[in-house]
Amino acid sequence: MSNKLNNEKSPYLLQHANNPVDWFPWGNDAFEKAKRENKLIFLSIGYSTCHWCHVMERESFENESIAALMNKYFVNIKVDREERPDVDKVYMTAVQTMTGQGGWPLSVFLTPDLKPFYGGTYFPPKDGYNRPGFPSLLEKINEVWQNDRENIINSGDELIKSLQHRHFVDSKNTELDDAILKRTYHQIAAGYDPKFAGFGSGTKFPRPVIFNFLFRYYYRTKDQEALKMSLTTLMAMASGGMYDHLGGGFHRYSVDAQWRVPHFEKMLYDQAQLVNSYLDAYQITKDEFFATVARETCNYILRDMTSTEGGFFSAEDADSIDLENQGHKIEGAFYVWKKSEIESVLTVDEAKIFCYHYAVEENGNALSDPHQEFVGKNILFNPYTIEQTAEHFSLIAGEVGSLLSSAKRKLFEHRNMRSRPLCDDKVLTSWNGLMIGALARASRTLRDSSYLNAAVRAAEFIFTTLYDSEQKILSRRYREREVKFEAHLEDYTFLVSGLLDLYQATFDLRWLTWAEELTGRAITLFWDSAEGGFYDTSGKDTSILVRMKEAYDGAEPTGNSIAVMNLLRMYGLTNEQSLNDYAQKAMKHFCTMLDQSPQVMPQLMAAVGYFLSPTEHLVIVIDQPDMSEIFLDSISKEFKPNLNTILLNDSQRIFFETKLPFTKERKKIDGKSTAFFCRNYSCELPTNSVDELKRKIIGL
Repeated sequence: MSNKLNNEKSPYLLQHANNPVDWFPWGNDAFEKAKRENKLIFLSIGYSTCHWCHVMERESFENESIAALMNKYFVNIKVDREERPDVDKVYMTAVQTMTGQGGWPLSVFLTPDLKPFYGGTYFPPKDGYNRPGFPSLLEKINEVWQNDRENIINSGDELIKSLQHRHFVDSKNTELDDAILKRTYHQIAAGYDPKFAGFGSGTKFPRPVIFNFLFRYYYRTKDQEALKMSLTTLMAMASGGMYDHLGGGFHRYSVDAQWRVPHFEKMLYDQAQLVNSYLDAYQITKDEFFATVARETCNYILRDMTSTEGGFFSAEDADSIDLENQGHKIEGAFYVWKKSEIESVLTVDEAKIFCYHYAVEENGNALSDPHQEFVGKNILFNPYTIEQTAEHFSLIAGEVGSLLSSAKRKLFEHRNMRSRPLCDDKVLTSWNGLMIGALARASRTLRDSSYLNAAVRAAEFIFTTLYDSEQKILSRRYREREVKFEAHLEDYTFLVSGLLDLYQATFDLRWLTWAEELTGRAITLFWDSAEGGFYDTSGKDTSILVRMKEAYDGAEPTGNSIAVMNLLRMYGLTNEQSLNDYAQKAMKHFCTMLDQSPQVMPQLMAAVGYFLSPTEHLVIVIDQPDMSEIFLDSISKEFKPNLNTILLNDSQRIFFETKLPFTKERKKIDGKSTAFFCRNYSCELPTNSVDELKRKIIGL
């Protein structure tokens, strides 16, 4: 028996298509049924790779008696938060307002007119620990609806009113200056864990937006502690269990403070942002450790997360089939190892060195295992450098490195014979934009053309498949030849950010002009002309009761934070004053909140730092394309976050001379390719010398 989800394309919704629950997708059929039958709505929001979503499905949504209660009392709606972040943000904010916490699965009870009045996250199937089980909760809420309907309606009305006024910000008195950057730094630093690195004391999330701010704060101030916190955390993450030491890429977060035990799902947005973080670290330090992590993560994306059409998939699940557990799905089963299995695959010497280097133990090494899923199993983490391992075995480092490389290759091939975690293969415009930018940067910094080819191919796929160039309409999701859902602010801004990085890697004007076009469209659709800043949605969908303005840079940056950085970067490339004006208005809109708690939007604060810095241009006038590559390669490993690079050849000179008048006088010297470094539109003496250019850039 199937329900109303059977014709959907979302992998998450299809996971629930055969539940005994009469699920509806978000839409008019469900809304009209609720009004017609005067029933409450139970709204369940999750995503395909969410571990606790799977648990609640197994315990409650596949249970015939619980499903019967749900069908009797409620109209039941399933939403994939990755397809519909607009729905998710409204109801997540509502639950956080009611309970002080949130997460997925998100479980919300709504009136027939879609107003939330009660909610939570995961509900167990049975009563216990002074909490109602899900069936008891269903009975109780229906009882209140039958006997005290007016109170429920009033609660929903009041909550929606509070959300509608949440985004208005008084921004009269706060200045955009170095003081606000300093406050941001000190608030972030106050949460640093000096013992194990990272921020916070328990469960640790990577939150790359913090690295974005700290690296740029270091560049601006030369504050060594800002640099140290970032580098130490990035090293701890990549050495710990959160990193896939065999296949590359990062798991979602660490459940413990020591970065030992991860939550095993892999998200595209994490990979994209962390590639950028490790590239920044490599450019600053020149330490190959960071380059290797960035390279292995890019390789993972190209190998496992790229469609034949060119787009990038969304995620890989935390759970996979464990043959030792009667074929049930268990968290991390694909990634963990018994010591005996490692020894059966490797030579004696390889196994001995590998098990020491990655802390493999006979009885397993899981530091945290509340659900007994890792008994006797090992989560690979790396407490030693190659030099330390070599010293332990009285070997030379090169020999140990070769043995470890051989061992990792064999174990990777052996692991690929296991049942893989589910891959959510929908293509999301926003996350693809992030990945396009990361690969474009990686192609320059790591000098690998395969990354640039993948970035260009993905951008072309989005342009031809998810963008109507005549109507200038961008869509959000593609799967199995279906394009669906209006794009939101994050789709426009993340894609524009990626296109700007792609332009700086290719110097192909089509990416810059498309970025300009998308930015103009985003201003039309999302700009709040009364208060400033951008709404997350266009307001066209009347089922979205609140036009939210996201004001927290969390696992992903907000659309507003990226929009401001895009506007400032594009202003540097086009000199279009209105872009700078919009950026300033958006920053001022959030200023009062930033003055009180600037650490909540570190990505926006990185943009403030960019705004306060001198405008920097590197203008290269070329006589032949290969000469421009020599110039660009000479500076590609340098961390220069404020630098706009412009390539002037015959085709691009007309474009830039009309926008940036200071480029008109930039000519080749002695008929050779020539570079000009310019600050605040005033240029230093030109150079034909690659070495001299590099000295200028390094000396900034």
